[in-house]
Amino acid sequence: MSSLDLEQSIAAQKASLEVMFGILSKALESIDKLASLDLRAFKTILAEHHEIAARALLTKNPQELLSLQAQPAVENAQSYWRHAYEIMSGTLADFTETLETQFKRHQYDGQAFVENLAKNAPAGSEAAVSVWKSAIETASATCEAARRAAKQAGQIVESNVSATPDAATRSTRPGVEQAEAVEKE
Repeated sequence: MSSLDLEQSIAAQKASLEVMFGILSKALESIDKLASLDLRAFKTILAEHHEIAARALLTKNPQELLSLQAQPAVENAQSYWRHAYEIMSGTLADFTETLETQFKRHQYDGQAFVENLAKNAPAGSEAAVSVWKSAIETASATCEAARRAAKQAGQIVESNVSATPDAATRSTRPGVEQAEAVEKE
């Protein structure tokens, strides 16, 4: 192994470590954001339950108590999950970008390796070089297909997350309206 190969290997390992620590830092940032969101949600829930308990003691009609609890709880849950989704999708986008960059770098390095191998290969080794080229092309095509499938799955999840709050609101609204109607009677 020449000193040039050793230097390239050390540089590649250093770059890989930097990428790994970058991914870990992004993961910790995401965990921190989710923990902060959970803490804010817990504080909000605690305050709301305190208020509901205080009102429950003053309420003479059980239907009124039901209307106090239903709508705010649904709205808070929707808000919580929307924020959690934003945090997770942002982290996923960062990871995807990093992994795509790394994949492209490794793909380029692999192609350069095969080209260098082809230039320096002894006579009669064309079949082995061809197998290497084919393997790299197949791996590239497979990774590209997986990337497209992951992107499509992400879009499906995003559309489902967007549709969920509307469905939840539609499903809880009749119960709240019914409780309010009974309360007015």
